[in-house]
Amino acid sequence: MSKLYVDVLHLIFEKFQGDKDDKKSLISCLSVNITWCELIVPILWKNPWEYLKIGKEKILLKVIISHFSDELRDNLSQDNEFLIDSYKRPLFNYISFWRHLNLERIERMFNAHIHFKEIKNDLLNLFINNNTKFTHLYIYQQFNRQIHLIPESKQCFSDIKFLSCNASIDDYVLIGLIEMCESIKELEIFIEKGNKNYGIIKLIKSSKKLFNISLIRTEFSFLKYSRNDESMESFCNILENSLINHSNTIKYFKLTKQPITKILFHLINLKILELDGSFQDMAWDRIENLSLPYLQILKAKSIPTKYLTNLIENTNGYLIEIKIDYIGHDEINNKKIIKAIYQNCPNLQYLNLMFRKSNILELEKLLIKCQYLNGLFFIIDSDDTINWDKLFEILTKFSPNNLFNFKFYSVNQIKLNSLKLFFDNWKVEHKHPMLLKFFRMKIVSEYVDLVESYKIEGVVKKFDHDLYGEDFEWI
Repeated sequence: MSKLYVDVLHLIFEKFQGDKDDKKSLISCLSVNITWCELIVPILWKNPWEYLKIGKEKILLKVIISHFSDELRDNLSQDNEFLIDSYKRPLFNYISFWRHLNLERIERMFNAHIHFKEIKNDLLNLFINNNTKFTHLYIYQQFNRQIHLIPESKQCFSDIKFLSCNASIDDYVLIGLIEMCESIKELEIFIEKGNKNYGIIKLIKSSKKLFNISLIRTEFSFLKYSRNDESMESFCNILENSLINHSNTIKYFKLTKQPITKILFHLINLKILELDGSFQDMAWDRIENLSLPYLQILKAKSIPTKYLTNLIENTNGYLIEIKIDYIGHDEINNKKIIKAIYQNCPNLQYLNLMFRKSNILELEKLLIKCQYLNGLFFIIDSDDTINWDKLFEILTKFSPNNLFNFKFYSVNQIKLNSLKLFFDNWKVEHKHPMLLKFFRMKIVSEYVDLVESYKIEGVVKKFDHDLYGEDFEWI
C-alpha cells in the first residue's frame, strides 16, 4: 500500500476526532483491515478519558496493568481477582499513543482498586519514558513527585501545550514544570483557600505565548472569606496582572470568579469568554463597560444580565455563539438583552437564552435580524405561562432557512394540539426536518407517538427528551 494512500487516510481519520458521531464512525472502521486499524487506534487512544464511561474504570485499569512486566502483573493478579485474565500482552503499546496524562484520575483509579503505594514508581515509569510524548498534563494538588528528575521526562514533556494545576502546587513540582514545559499554550489554574504558590507567576512569565487561560475557584473558595480575604485578593491581583504580558495572544479566557483587576479590558484580541458566577454573591461590576471587539463566543452562568447586555453592545458584530444559562431577571432586562443581541449580532449562529412570556414578540425581530441562526435553546422560567402557540407560530413564519434545531428547557407542559399544529405548519412551509429536544418537561407516550408519526412524514429528523446533554451538540 502506497505511503501517499496511508498519509491521506491518516489525515481523514484525524478530522473525525471533533464530532461525537464521527468518532462512532471511526470506531466502526477499526475492522476494515490492518492498515486502517493501525491508523485509527493511535487516534482513539490520544485521550482515553474521552471515551471512558462512569463505572468502566476497571477496563482501562486492566489495559494499563497489561503493560507492566510479567512479574509485577502476576503479583497484582494474586491480590486482585479482576486482573486474573489480564496476563496477555496487548497488541498495541496503547500508552505510547496517549497525549493526555491525567495523573489525578490515574491515581484515583488505582487507589479505588489496587494497593497503589507499592507500585507508584512502576506506574510513573510506565508513562514517563522514551516511548511517550504528551501534549496535555494534569497535575493535582497533592502531587509531590519530582518528575523532572526522571531522565526521560524532558523528552516526554517537551511538547506540552496544555497544563492544569493547582495554585498551591508543590514547589519542587513547579520548578520541574518551569524547566520542562516551555511550550505551554493553554493554562488551567485551580484556586482554593489556603496556601498559594507565587511561583505560578514565574511559570506564566516563562511561557512564550499563552492562548487559553482558565482561572477556576473551587466551590469551597466561593464562601465568604474571613482572615484570608487580603491574602486571596493579593494573590489573584498578582496572578491576573502577570497575564497582561500575554494580553495580545490570549484568545480564550475562563473565569469562575469576578476578576480582582481589569485584566479583561486588556484582552483586546479575545475570541471566547466564559464567565461562571455560581456559588458566589459577587456583583461582577468589574466587567461593566467591558469592550471586546473581536469576541465570537460568549458563555455565562449566574452573571447579572445588565453586564452581559452591556458587553454584547460593545462587540463589533463577530459573535456567533451566545450561551447564557438561567439567572433570574425581570421582563425589562430580558427585553434589553434580546434587543442587544439582534441589534449587535448579525452573524449569530447559536443562542441559548431565557425568553420571558411578554417578550416572545421580540423573538420575531431576532429571527429577522439574525439570518445565520442554526440553533436556538429556549429557557422558559417556571413562573411564566408561555403562549406555546404564539411561540411556535413565530418560529414557523420567521425562522431563517438554516434554523431547524430547537431545544426547550421548561417544566410547563405543551398541549398535544399545540405541538401537532407546530409540526403541520412546519410541513406546509416546506422547512428542513427539525431536530427537537425538551428538558425537564414531562413527555408521555402520546407525545412520543405524535413525534414518531411526523418523523415518518419527514417533518422531524430527531427528537430527544431528558435532563442532560450539550447545549449545541448538533454543531
